[in-house]
Amino acid sequence: MHTHTNILRTLPLCAAALLLGLPGAASAQSQVRLSGFLDVGVYHGFDRATHVGTIQRSNVALSGSEDLGGGLKAGFRFSSRFEMGTGAIEGDGAKPFWHDEATLGLSGSWGSLRMGRALTALWAYDWEFDPWANFNRIASPAWYYWHALAPTDRVSNNGSAEYGRMNNGFFYDSPAFSGVTLHLSASPDRTAAPGSQGRGYSAAMRYHGGPIAAMLAHERNGSGDKATFLGGKYAAGAFAVMAALDYSRTGGGGASARALTLGATYATGATTLKAGYGRQRTGGVTNHFASLGADYALSKRSTAYVSLGHQKPSGARSATAFGVGLSHAF
Repeated sequence: MHTHTNILRTLPLCAAALLLGLPGAASAQSQVRLSGFLDVGVYHGFDRATHVGTIQRSNVALSGSEDLGGGLKAGFRFSSRFEMGTGAIEGDGAKPFWHDEATLGLSGSWGSLRMGRALTALWAYDWEFDPWANFNRIASPAWYYWHALAPTDRVSNNGSAEYGRMNNGFFYDSPAFSGVTLHLSASPDRTAAPGSQGRGYSAAMRYHGGPIAAMLAHERNGSGDKATFLGGKYAAGAFAVMAALDYSRTGGGGASARALTLGATYATGATTLKAGYGRQRTGGVTNHFASLGADYALSKRSTAYVSLGHQKPSGARSATAFGVGLSHAF
């Protein structure tokens, strides 16, 4: 039974590989690309256990586009995330095979519109205001503190919460106007979670001008949980500093969580040094997080790195995590 299940789960990737290898299929597209990000390391986690596996994220993606003429393009993207230590799909049994993204859409001078499953407007762009791009389970304060009480949907992963991705959604990204872009996402589906049966939506406005970047975003899921986010970044040569404020609360005016994160990066040669701090207050309890890290670019695609994080929950025992890893983008 397990063997048959594993075979079925590999069929989408096998079909993708076959399509890439067929001359007829390739010639029908303006561009078809197989890409991904691989990450593996050795780390001592906050659970006080030693692990071998993914510290950041690992994914493989199939994407393509076709020029329809008149400045209009059609495009698609399918992406699956997995654990390098075991080869298992991330969240196997709870998350769908194409957990990362499954979209098809159009783009032109008016912007781009995709449909399917993808990161919401909030989650797709907040990464810019964290030194680890909200992408490191050891060192990123954003990983632990942002949007804590506002999952994108409470039950969309086969009954478990999904943080970041919206099912059966529309995703719009505007062109830039004087450095400002608008990003919207929404779904016509009502949530299947008990209680409120509303529809989720997300909106973000971003600004990029010279050394300054900023973002203001708001998201509400179908259960009424909300997250409001404000981020800012200033980059001057090799140095960059960033800060973010995040406020999340459960539907019906229940629990709330407020988070402040600060970060800095400094690039010198092939090395990028990183530092981060986070503070979260929820339910009258204040938690603190501090971290350091360094990335060394072995090439344009391969990076070796070290990460260190320290958690100090209020009234509880502190914990430290550290690890070394290797990543490769293709």
